[in-house]
Amino acid sequence: MAKTAGTSVPTVSKVLRGGTDVSAQTRAKVMEAVRAVGYTRRAGSKSESVRDESGLSNTLDLVVTHFEGSWANLLIAGVGREAAAAGLDVVLTLAEPHGDWVSRVLRRRTVGTIGTLIDPTSPQFNALCAAGVPVVLIDPMSTPPPEVASIGVANWDGGRTAAEHLLSLGHVRMGVVAGHARHLFSRARVDGFRAAADTATADSATVSVAYGGWNRAKATTATHSLLDSDPGITGIFACADSMALGIYDALDARGLRIPEDISVIGFDDLPEAQYITPGLTTVRQPSTELGAAAVKLLIELSRGEGGATRTPARMELATELVVRASTGPAPAAAAPRR
Repeated sequence: MAKTAGTSVPTVSKVLRGGTDVSAQTRAKVMEAVRAVGYTRRAGSKSESVRDESGLSNTLDLVVTHFEGSWANLLIAGVGREAAAAGLDVVLTLAEPHGDWVSRVLRRRTVGTIGTLIDPTSPQFNALCAAGVPVVLIDPMSTPPPEVASIGVANWDGGRTAAEHLLSLGHVRMGVVAGHARHLFSRARVDGFRAAADTATADSATVSVAYGGWNRAKATTATHSLLDSDPGITGIFACADSMALGIYDALDARGLRIPEDISVIGFDDLPEAQYITPGLTTVRQPSTELGAAAVKLLIELSRGEGGATRTPARMELATELVVRASTGPAPAAAAPRR
């Protein structure tokens, strides 16, 4: 790695320990060298960044891309409760897209790191793995290395469930407001939805997709785009409840009723799903349980217990349909709407 980075071995070691007396340019070169070489110290090894003389640290790191929103709060609650039950404290770290958050993590003596919505291809993530810090990713944005454990929900199955619910109500012209095309969990939800529509109706159903970027305002724009391109849509699946709120905004602006004119189904079952009118039918993902399960898996990996090397690369928790008032039978005759 030192040769690839054009620096010394002690400098590489310093970067992987989170040392502060390294320039940003040198640190970036080392992180890129880590990626290029593919070096990874064995997770759970007795490196000073992971263990001290008394054994395991009493902290774990939760690295997130944002603190805002109900989903993040539910996840943090699950991590916090499970960590407390194990006698651990949680350090919250904000992973700025171009920030040096990984050095802050490496400087702490930690059980390991739980990362959510982290890109496994980023130089920061590669440096974390190279330092031998045990890592569990929660629904990674892209495919992680095979040696990195990840945990998430059954996104494909959740998308399938959403489509089957709308199909059972007679909807055959449907729309999807997805998150980002490059995010694995977004693609899985869309693919599951499409698969159910294709299988159940022998290709007679139509599914149009627009991208709302996990954002309420962008989801509003995406909904207008869907209905402008296909005014006959009678059911819309939002790949997140936050985007379902944007769908509600768009339909209200167009004078369309939910569910009489268009049914809406979300994904998450956030508290907001119960409070909006009409109540949102949604696919529940167990967000709090997801955080708790990630802590249990991280502790197992950090201690090398239970045959950690046999831990599956991917664990999934089940989703379930929660039916409320936002979905109903498809209109008998879907006239073009504007």
